[in-house]
Amino acid sequence: MQKYPLKLSTIIILFVCLVVIISLLITGWLIRNSTTNNIETQLREKAVIISRTVADSQVVEDELQGEPTEESVQSYAMEVQRDADVMFVVVMDMDGIRKSHPEPDRIGKHFVGGDEKRVLEGEEYVSRSTGTLGDSLRAFSPVYGDDGNQVGAVAVGISLDAVQSSIMESQKRIVLGCFLGVFVGIVGAVVLARYIKRSLFGLEPSTIARIHEERNQMLQSVHEGIIAIDTDANIVLVNRSARDILHKAGLKTSDPIGLNINEYLPNTRLNQVLQGKEFGVDQEQRINGISIITSRVPVVVNDRIIGAIATFRDKTEVNQLAEQLTGVQMYADTLRAQSHEFMNKLHVLQGMITLGEYENVKQYISRLVDYSAYEVGNVTRYVKDAAFAGFLIGKMSYAREMKVELTVSCETEIPETDSSFVHEIITILGNVIDNAIDSVALHNEEREVYVELSFIDDLMTMTVWDNGPGLPKEYEEIMFKKGFSTKKGIDRGYGLFLTKQSVEGLDGSIDVEVNSTGTKFRVIIPYEERS
Repeated sequence: MQKYPLKLSTIIILFVCLVVIISLLITGWLIRNSTTNNIETQLREKAVIISRTVADSQVVEDELQGEPTEESVQSYAMEVQRDADVMFVVVMDMDGIRKSHPEPDRIGKHFVGGDEKRVLEGEEYVSRSTGTLGDSLRAFSPVYGDDGNQVGAVAVGISLDAVQSSIMESQKRIVLGCFLGVFVGIVGAVVLARYIKRSLFGLEPSTIARIHEERNQMLQSVHEGIIAIDTDANIVLVNRSARDILHKAGLKTSDPIGLNINEYLPNTRLNQVLQGKEFGVDQEQRINGISIITSRVPVVVNDRIIGAIATFRDKTEVNQLAEQLTGVQMYADTLRAQSHEFMNKLHVLQGMITLGEYENVKQYISRLVDYSAYEVGNVTRYVKDAAFAGFLIGKMSYAREMKVELTVSCETEIPETDSSFVHEIITILGNVIDNAIDSVALHNEEREVYVELSFIDDLMTMTVWDNGPGLPKEYEEIMFKKGFSTKKGIDRGYGLFLTKQSVEGLDGSIDVEVNSTGTKFRVIIPYEERS
């Protein structure tokens, strides 16, 4: 499992800060270049506009044409320079001789810089050069006389130091904005980290990964099949056992994750669980001929249904487990009854031996041997299935312990059958016999229960009747309902319900006759003889 040396909050803060810093650096660099270009362009345009304005002035034209003027070019140029806040405004004639200059002693001297030649040829442009006042950005505009001929030029200079100062001022604002952005990013990262940590219940990524892996392993290792869906009824989880059962049922889709449950398994009714209409625990369901025992429950978070889960097992496995439990229980009951009965007989023998009634001891032992041989022999002679025969003998021993006379008679031979079918017979006949024994044991002095078996035309008829008090007429319609019982106590009312289910599962029939002299159950089921 991957280990994270840093906490989740630290990772989020560092990552967000790194992203913000890189983004701001790139943005700042782009803005700086753009701002620098914009500032220089604006200053260029400013210088050009001023040079054009001065070149178009009548004062400059008259001076360069040698005409008298009321105002000198020097005073006019200095006024423009002062108002426009530029480095210099110089007017020159066609020989490059200055007519104006910020330093009056330089008037009459040649223009310095070497970049004035093009403007004297009639071209307007902007250049960078170094003159007597230092490095400057210079705009040149030609001056034309009244006859349209060029008579001179105007140069307007803006100090490059001023340009850099404007650029630096703009960059300071950009840097300040970057620092402010980094601060806001750090604060946002801290808030985001705390929010995510709280949403994850304070767990670190390594812990979440471990829990996720453990959860997957647990879900895959459980023997029950598990299918989970989300609020859109799409499958989000299918564990290994579920895939095996679905594959056994003929659903061979390699990966059902993401499929809609209504299309993949239309009869699961999980979509009804999403709507809160149906929940179910330990219900029988069939999927392509495979019987399963399933439970369906919603997934509720904050009082809201966000999904549904179905857990299920193959009913065959449940039946096999029930067979094992039934066999163990029957074996234990038989041993307990026989042990109790054997102890009573030993007490009788001890008493007779103590009294010296040795002849009676011999006769008593002889009767016990004959009775046991008759009882066991009568069952095993007709009932060829060992498990079924053992079940009947066990019930006879249990009945004797309850002081009830249980008589088993067979009209025909009962052949062997499959073990799964024997389980159904034991469920049906066992519950009916137990009810009959309980009925006569509680209410009668003459306690008699009769069991009659027959096998004709692949149909097995099992008839059980007793001489108990019977049931009221109003109970006949509800006696097979789950939970109904005339006995007090918990875990009652399941025997006849399971009997009815087993009979219907075998396509059989069950009839009940109730009167004042007892109750008779007749069960007819198809009986498959083992080949």
